[in-house]
Amino acid sequence: MKAMRSVIAIVGPTASGKSALAMRIAKKYGGEIIAADSRTVYRDMDIGTAKPSKQDRLDIPHHLLDVVNPDEPFSVAEFKRLAVDAIDDIQSRGKLPILVGGTGLYVDAVLFDYQFNQQADPHFREKLQELSVGELQEICRQKNISIPVNSQNKRHLIRAIETDGQSGVRRHLRDNTLVVGITTTKDKLRDRIEKRVHEMVAEGVVDEVERIGKKYHWKGEALKGNIYRIFKDVKSGDKTLTAATQELIQSDLQLAKRQMTWFRRHAHIVWSENPDELLAQVDTFLKQSH
Repeated sequence: MKAMRSVIAIVGPTASGKSALAMRIAKKYGGEIIAADSRTVYRDMDIGTAKPSKQDRLDIPHHLLDVVNPDEPFSVAEFKRLAVDAIDDIQSRGKLPILVGGTGLYVDAVLFDYQFNQQADPHFREKLQELSVGELQEICRQKNISIPVNSQNKRHLIRAIETDGQSGVRRHLRDNTLVVGITTTKDKLRDRIEKRVHEMVAEGVVDEVERIGKKYHWKGEALKGNIYRIFKDVKSGDKTLTAATQELIQSDLQLAKRQMTWFRRHAHIVWSENPDELLAQVDTFLKQSH
């Protein structure tokens, strides 16, 4: 079956099984995967961001992984441009683009063709970067700007202030697009997150944190994200590995809640706990599209 001009998007909370479903769809329908994740765009951050395995990347082409260094700036506008280019490239070769991720703003920027017209003032941004998360949140309140879903992320807060809370002009969902979402119970999600965090530790995430910190001197907002910030304290002796592991589990549970809050706003998403049901939805959609 030729993919033609269709696009499939898979959304849901962290550790819900989005990547596994994307691989099944890609193998069945000749697809290529575009990662819509604000963490996996960074090089060297592999274990801590749960990037697809080397084997998965050999089996199926993946796009927008390892785009920039952790100490380099990267915006949603840049992501959108690269993702749209990737979709055009994949479709030009008769393949099916599969957009996969939990970063709601990245997904929506592509699916709703957000327009980013306002350029950041580098001097203003430099001043904002010197402020704490609490100070940035207070600026948002004073200016009546909605605080981003990820309220502890300085990069998101700064961008909200720079754009006066307007992330872009939202249009209609792009044509010939199916968006499916994986949902699960709280208990199952907790089990999945706990399992993944323990796997990260076993795979050497603490050494990865130390290696990246030394290489990039802890510069850049990407390295201040939950896992790298949490496990930095393990190497310094300020936190035990057990304490850091539990802290990361709680942090990922909070992230999953924020992600679901974002995606639940969209009526167009087809939800299911059963990947087989979502695969059937994709099958029906592609047959009707062609």
